[in-house]
Amino acid sequence: MSEITPSQTVGPFFAYGLAPNGRCHWDPNGSYSWKETVGDNLITPDATGQKIRIEGRITDGDGKPINDAMIEIWQADGQGRYAHARGEKPGPNAKFTGFGRSATDKDGVFSFDTVKPGPVPGPGGKPQAPHIVVCIFSRGMLRQIYTRLYFSDEAANAADPILALVPADRRGSLIAHKQAGGSPAVYRFDIRVQGESETVFFDI
Repeated sequence: MSEITPSQTVGPFFAYGLAPNGRCHWDPNGSYSWKETVGDNLITPDATGQKIRIEGRITDGDGKPINDAMIEIWQADGQGRYAHARGEKPGPNAKFTGFGRSATDKDGVFSFDTVKPGPVPGPGGKPQAPHIVVCIFSRGMLRQIYTRLYFSDEAANAADPILALVPADRRGSLIAHKQAGGSPAVYRFDIRVQGESETVFFDI
C-alpha cells in the first residue's frame, strides 16, 4: 500500500542559483562562484524613470525577523511599460526586465535598486496607480504569497481600482513610505506575514 507524499514548504532555500550575487548569510563561505542571473539591482542603461531604492524587513506572526525568505518583485518601467513578451518586438526598455530578487539577511532585511514605475492600465482600461507586485517565499509556506507595493507620495492611489478593493483600515500595509533626504529616494516597505498588522495579501 502506497503512502501519500508529504507536503513540501517553499523554503528555506538552497542558495546556489537563487540568492542575488550568490550570497546568503547561512553560507559559511559567504558566496558561490557563479554568474548572477536575477538580482536586487534592476537598473539598466535603458531604464527610464526616477531611480529609487526600496528597503524593508519581513517578520513572522510574533514580530521576529524571517532570515531565510526570498522576495521577488515585478514591475513596469518609468513609462508604465512592461518588458516585452516573447515574440513581440523589443521596446525601448528591452534590457529593463522589471523583475528582481532579494534574499533576506539575518535581520530579515531586503532591498532593491530600481526605477519608480509609471501607471499601467487596470480593469476595464482604468489606470492603476504606480505599483510593484511583490512575491514572498519563506519557510513554513506551502506556496508563495503575493502583495502589492504602492508609493506614499502618489495622489493616484486614491483612484486605484485594486487598492479600492482593500478595506480602508488595511490599505496602509500596502504603502511604501518615502524616507526623508537621500538620493536616490528611499521607500520603506515592511512585510508582516501573520498576526497583528499583517500585510494584505492577494489570492492570485
